[in-house]
Amino acid sequence: MSQTEITAAPKRRALPPLMQLSEKAAARLQALYDGAHAGQLLRISVGTKGCSGLSYDMNWVPEAAATDEVVTDRGLTVLVDRKASLFLIGTTMDFEVKDLSEGFVFINPNEKGRCGCGESFHV
Repeated sequence: MSQTEITAAPKRRALPPLMQLSEKAAARLQALYDGAHAGQLLRISVGTKGCSGLSYDMNWVPEAAATDEVVTDRGLTVLVDRKASLFLIGTTMDFEVKDLSEGFVFINPNEKGRCGCGESFHV
C-alpha cells in the first residue's frame, strides 16, 4: 500500500447506552436522593444467587469507586459496577407498584431466562 492510499476504518454501529431509567424509576430515585438517601448514590451490581445464577444487587454508597461506571439519565446519577457492565448493556431500570409490593425492576435485553420465583436470571 502506498502512502497516498487511505484505508477507511470500518463503520461501527453505536452501542446502546449502558443503562436507562424509566420515568417512574427516575421519580422514585429522585425521592430517595432527596430524602432518606440524601448525599448517597445508588450502585447496581450483578452477583451470583438463586437457581438461575445471577441477581441484581443495589447498594447505597457515599461516592463512586474507581471500579464504577457513572450513568446519568433524566438528570440523575446511578453507579454500575464495571464487572456488571456486560450483563447490563441496554437495560432499563423501572419502578413497579403492585397490590402487595413495590420496587425497582430491570428490563434487560440480555436476559435469556429467569428462575420461577423471579429472583435470579441468566444470560
